[in-house]
Amino acid sequence: MGAGKTTLGELLAKELSIEFFQEPYIDNPFLDKFYSNKERYSLLSQMYFLNKRIEIIEEASKFNGCIMDRSIYGDFLFAKMHLKNGYMSEEEFALYESFWKKLISARKKPTLIVYLETSVDNAIKKIVERGRNFELGVERDYWNSLNEQYSDFFNNYNETVVLKINIDNMDIRDNLEDRNVFFDMVKSKLRELGV
Repeated sequence: MGAGKTTLGELLAKELSIEFFQEPYIDNPFLDKFYSNKERYSLLSQMYFLNKRIEIIEEASKFNGCIMDRSIYGDFLFAKMHLKNGYMSEEEFALYESFWKKLISARKKPTLIVYLETSVDNAIKKIVERGRNFELGVERDYWNSLNEQYSDFFNNYNETVVLKINIDNMDIRDNLEDRNVFFDMVKSKLRELGV
C-alpha cells in the first residue's frame, strides 16, 4: 500500500494499450471498520476482497492481456499478516485459506508480476498525501509488518516471473524520464517472456 500501484498500473496499461483493473477498496463496507477494530473485521474484509478478486479475474480472462493493480497473492499476504498479528484466529485463517487455494488452483497464473519495492517511509508519505481517512490513523507497525510479508513472499516466490523495481528514487507519475525507464524495464521483461 502506498507504493503507487494504481497510478503506475493505469499509466502502464495506457502505454501498452491494454485493460486495467483497479482494486475494489472503495466498495469494501468492512475496510474502514477493520482499521478501527481489526480483530472483528479482518476476516470479513479479506473475504470481501477475495470475492471481488474472483469477479475481477473472471472479467480479466475475457481480454488478451491486462493489468491488475494487486495480485491474488497480495490478498493472501494480508490474511497471513492478520493471522500473525492476532487479527484473525487460526480457524478464520483456515477458512480464508481454503477459499483462496480453491481460487488460485482454478485460475491461470499471471504472466508477469511487477513488484514495486519501496521503503515504509515512502509508502507512509504517499498514504498521507492521498489522504484516505481509513488509512491515516494506521500505526507504523502495521505498515512495517506488511512490508516484511511482501519482501519475504517475493524473495521466495517462483511460480511466476517477478520483476522487482525499487521505486524509492523514482517519480513515475510526474517525471517523464523516470516513467520511460519504468516502461522500458517492464517492456523488456515482457519481450523476454515472448509477450
